[in-house]
Amino acid sequence: MGSRYGGNKQIDGFGPNNETILEYAIYDAIQAGFGKVVFIVREEILDLVKDRFLDKIDQQIQVEFVIQSLQNQVPTAFQNPDRTKPYGTAHAVLCAKDVIHEPFAVINADDFYGKEAIAQLGTFLSQSQRSNQHCMVGYALKNVLSDHGTVNRGVCSYNEDGELTGMKEREKISREGDKVISRMGADVLEIDENTPVSMNCWGFQPDFFEETEKRWLKFLEENTGNIKSEFYIPTVVNDLIAQGKAAVKILEGGKTWFGVTYPEDKEFVIEALKSLHQNNIYPQHLWEEVKVSN
Repeated sequence: MGSRYGGNKQIDGFGPNNETILEYAIYDAIQAGFGKVVFIVREEILDLVKDRFLDKIDQQIQVEFVIQSLQNQVPTAFQNPDRTKPYGTAHAVLCAKDVIHEPFAVINADDFYGKEAIAQLGTFLSQSQRSNQHCMVGYALKNVLSDHGTVNRGVCSYNEDGELTGMKEREKISREGDKVISRMGADVLEIDENTPVSMNCWGFQPDFFEETEKRWLKFLEENTGNIKSEFYIPTVVNDLIAQGKAAVKILEGGKTWFGVTYPEDKEFVIEALKSLHQNNIYPQHLWEEVKVSN
C-alpha cells in the first residue's frame, strides 16, 4: 500500500529512463528463461499498472493481471463488509492460482533483487523434480537494512543442507553502533548481521497452491470477525516445513538488494540503478535489447 512511502511506489520511476524497480526484475526474468509475468494488483490501480508496463513488455513475455480483492478466493460466508485491509501475501499468491500452472517465482514489486537472485530462481525451478521442493533467496541481514528507519524482516534458521527450518518475523530492526538490534516492546534482541533473512523472493512448485488453499480456509475459520488478520507466505511455509510436507532450499543469489520503504530511500535507489547502467549491468535503455536464456 506504500503507507510509509506516501504513494504507489510499485509504479514510481527510479531508473535513468523513468523505469520502475519491477521492470528490472522482469528484464532479469526474461533473460533467465521465465515465460510469463503475473501482476497481482489492487483493482483501483489496475489501469495505472497496465499503462505503466504493457507497452514495454507485452511483446517480450506473456502477461496476466490478477486482482487481489476482499472477495477473490474468499467464500461468501467469510466475506466481511467491515474489512478494508488486504489479506496478505499468501492470499495474494492464491489469487493467481487459476493463471499459474507451472513452477513460479514470487517477488515484491518495490524491491530490487539483483540478476543473481532471479537467475538462481530460474535455475532451481527448471531443474527441481520434486513437487514439494521449493526455494527462497536468502539475503544477509546487514545488506537489507534502511538508513532512514527501522525495518521488519523474516529471520531464517536452517539445517546443514542449507534448507530452511523456520522463519520468525522480527520487528523494528536497525543498526545501533556496531550491532543490529530488534526492538519488539520490552523484547530487545541482538541479531548476527550475517543471518540470512527472507525478502519475499520465493520459488514454488504448483503444488504450493493446493497446500496454501487448505491453510487459507482454516485461517478464515479461525479469524472470523478479525478484520485486521493477515495470511502470510512465511506462515504457510513454516507450517509446511513443520509438518514435513515441504523442503525449502535457501539459495545464495542474494548479493544485491535495495528497496523503498521511506521517501528518503528514493535518492539512494535512483543512484544505485544509475550506477548499474553505467557499469553495463543493464543497457542504456532497458528494453532496447532483451536476451532470453536457453
